[in-house]
Amino acid sequence: MRAGEHGGPATTTGLPGDRIAAVDALRGFALLGIVVVNIAYLASGYRMAGLAEPGFSAPLDWGVRRAVTMLFENKFYLLFSFLFGYSFILQLDSAAGSGAAFVPRFLRRLAGLLLLGAAHAVLLFPGDILITYAVVGLVLLAARRITPRAAMTAAIALTVLLAVGFILLAVLALLGADASGTISGGAAEAARTDRALHGSAAMIINEHLRELGKILVFRVLFQGPAVLAACLAGLAAGKMRALATASGHDAVLRRLQWTGFPVGLAGAAVATHSTWSDGGSAYHMIGQAVDLLTAPLLAAAYAATLLRLLPRAPRLTGMLVPPGQMALTNYLGQSLICSLLFTGYGLGLVDRLSPLTVVSIAVTIFMVQACYSRVWLGRHRYGPAEWLLRWLTNLRRP
Repeated sequence: MRAGEHGGPATTTGLPGDRIAAVDALRGFALLGIVVVNIAYLASGYRMAGLAEPGFSAPLDWGVRRAVTMLFENKFYLLFSFLFGYSFILQLDSAAGSGAAFVPRFLRRLAGLLLLGAAHAVLLFPGDILITYAVVGLVLLAARRITPRAAMTAAIALTVLLAVGFILLAVLALLGADASGTISGGAAEAARTDRALHGSAAMIINEHLRELGKILVFRVLFQGPAVLAACLAGLAAGKMRALATASGHDAVLRRLQWTGFPVGLAGAAVATHSTWSDGGSAYHMIGQAVDLLTAPLLAAAYAATLLRLLPRAPRLTGMLVPPGQMALTNYLGQSLICSLLFTGYGLGLVDRLSPLTVVSIAVTIFMVQACYSRVWLGRHRYGPAEWLLRWLTNLRRP
């Protein structure tokens, strides 16, 4: 029986490995947010350069940009990373229950993620997260015996240190040492990216490699530690089996909502204004620091709201669980579909569609994936990418 077919708390699915429905539903929900964010960068060289698309400057266009920045950016990849840390504990428990050697199997899994991530970054989307997970997974492996309290302390400390780092960058910018140009370029840079993405496969791949080289410092110094902090929080929650009994922690979930929404939305408003105003690089860095401190609270409020809804909304559970079970396939599939739509691989629509149209396409992609995942899992045990990763992990055909 699949999760959500009855109206009670959906905790396990009865599928292979007795999967926790709440984990898969949250992962499916995170995929929706991720495609809404990522599609803007796949659809526009200007967004990749940190700029608004010059051909779309109507109030509605700006409203959509600000809404996506405020409600989606830097929230859903944190939720996805939290679930990566939580699933690490589930894998650890599974290996212990079966008597399998966990470390070599997990190392092979990370190697598989690294290979898939490298191919994804070079061929489809340089904003790939799988490579980061492969590296962060090594830290989780080394810290697998850490206590939940210590893991949460480390996560908070990393987040605060990252915020301090952005504040220091803001101070440097005020002193005339602005380093933001090493990550994002200007209009000329964006136009060059557009031309490359409209070109041949070789031009597209070359552009992806160039972008990867530019954002490497940002990945190492900022995104990597942010992902690690979220993974450590997920590891702590996994050790406490928080999502397996989420319906029994309604008071905690309510507190996350009451704290996360006001604080998280206030911080998101500051970050959004600093992103799309002409306040200068220093103000932008301050906004990023505020977002680092408050985005985890808003992501937690989103998760708490969904967890409270799932037992009361079996249809919602049934919609989110299948794409969550095929998260790797769907994550890679989102980039493939967008590349076929926007680059020279296919229709070449880069920077030709309005922000509202682009967001509508993102939602449509997710809805199609949700339906496809349900049909696929009715006939197969794993998604295609999950099947391949399992093969690489276990060194035998699933």
